[in-house]
Amino acid sequence: MAYDANVLRRATQQLEKRRRERLERTERLRRDAYERQPGLARLDRRLQQTMAQLVAATLRQGGDPAEAVRRIKEENLDLQRERAVLLGAIGLPEDALDDRPDCPLCGDTGWRGAKMCSCLQKLCAQEQIQELSKLLDLGEQSFDAFQMEYYSQMTWPGRGVSPRENMELVYEMCLNYATKFGRSSTRNLLMSGPPGLGKTFLSACIARTVSERGFSVVYDTAANVFHQFEDRKFLWDRADGLEARDETRRYLNCELLILDDLGNELTTQFTQSVLYELINARLVGERHTVISTNLTVEEINRRYLPQIFSRLVGEYHLLEFFGDDIRLLKRERM
Repeated sequence: MAYDANVLRRATQQLEKRRRERLERTERLRRDAYERQPGLARLDRRLQQTMAQLVAATLRQGGDPAEAVRRIKEENLDLQRERAVLLGAIGLPEDALDDRPDCPLCGDTGWRGAKMCSCLQKLCAQEQIQELSKLLDLGEQSFDAFQMEYYSQMTWPGRGVSPRENMELVYEMCLNYATKFGRSSTRNLLMSGPPGLGKTFLSACIARTVSERGFSVVYDTAANVFHQFEDRKFLWDRADGLEARDETRRYLNCELLILDDLGNELTTQFTQSVLYELINARLVGERHTVISTNLTVEEINRRYLPQIFSRLVGEYHLLEFFGDDIRLLKRERM
């Protein structure tokens, strides 16, 4: 899982904060228990001593340490039973003062060897969704909330099917893409159609689902992506340029890039070269991309370089949106 460095840093800080708060709670509980049962402090000191003696006995050179180890273990068990009685007298279970990590798999470190633990993955997903929400309204954007009733069941001129029938297919494709991300043969989607038909909504649904499954997701508009690449090139020795370099690295390396509103940018030789770099690098790296645009396939062909068009039609699964503007329909029904 190749999470963005900032997302990973914030998630790790959250994990460390939780660990610190847990230790502080346990320490407060221990102090309170010692005040109510002074004998507990004495027992805990003796238990620590027996553990040190046990380690020393097992490491001792010469002779058979088995008998010494047996005696120390018996003494330790007696102390634990006495401790449990004192804790029970003040209404606490026998393990109330033990330091127990929230995640037994990694001990709250976030890592199991070189592999990220599921607890840290969950925090990364939460941080990533929070970051995505700055650009996408993820509050109610989910596949379960998609409203199919706004799409007409009348056959659309020149299409042979109704917007409802078409959108049912588009919806299923997007749902499968998100829920089977990384396992499906479909790596890239190209959403094409007029504004107000659900492209951004379904993009947000994909972003949420893929993020929650633990993959790194970056969403941005095409115009802003091109702006960051421009800063990377022309402001390379300034703070803005360094920030842009980090951003462009995220665009190129994240597991899923969602590029919104392609075609709304001012098309220049520079933006053409950036778009080619972005699309080609992600194809070569076998990384997934979702592109949404108000342009038709014919308009994409006329507007962009043949190398770009060839990769879009050859490597992306086309999802065409058509029908009445859903935003206007919702406004009329309010």
